[in-house]
Amino acid sequence: MTRMDRRVLAGDRHWRGSARLAATCALLFCALSLLVDWDAGTLTLLRALLWLTLSTTAFAVLLPPRVTAGPGWLAIRTPWRSHIVRTDALVAVRQYGGVSAHLVLCDTHGGRLELDPRVLAANPLIWHELDNGVHRSVERGTLLRGSDVLEQLGHRIDDETARAVLRASGLS
Repeated sequence: MTRMDRRVLAGDRHWRGSARLAATCALLFCALSLLVDWDAGTLTLLRALLWLTLSTTAFAVLLPPRVTAGPGWLAIRTPWRSHIVRTDALVAVRQYGGVSAHLVLCDTHGGRLELDPRVLAANPLIWHELDNGVHRSVERGTLLRGSDVLEQLGHRIDDETARAVLRASGLS
């Protein structure tokens, strides 16, 4: 990707709050663990390192992936790795249901990422970038499977947005 392609136009507006919550939970766990161990009189350097390691692990598990989008791309960054997919060169889109529904996007360059659809519903700018890329993929003929999944998701997001506007205006 060129430098211009990496320019971020849309990001998850709730990520900072979620990251703060993850850090707060991890720090609280660490503080309480150290306090209980110290009060019991069993706190040693090795045990303190164990509690710090467990707290760091808890933070890494609780930290949500950071979703960003720009013209023709969508990226997800976790503490361990980054996944980038070209939305203007999508090949397939699949949605898996169950306890935690998620979308799987695959592009012609071998890029693949999994995304929680709630992130798209909560961030209209990310949804807009993805939708524009999907339209370009359909125009180019690369999107072979899954355009109906994104169309249904778009209708659901539009319905939720309309309900939110009606609630905010007092009409509902």
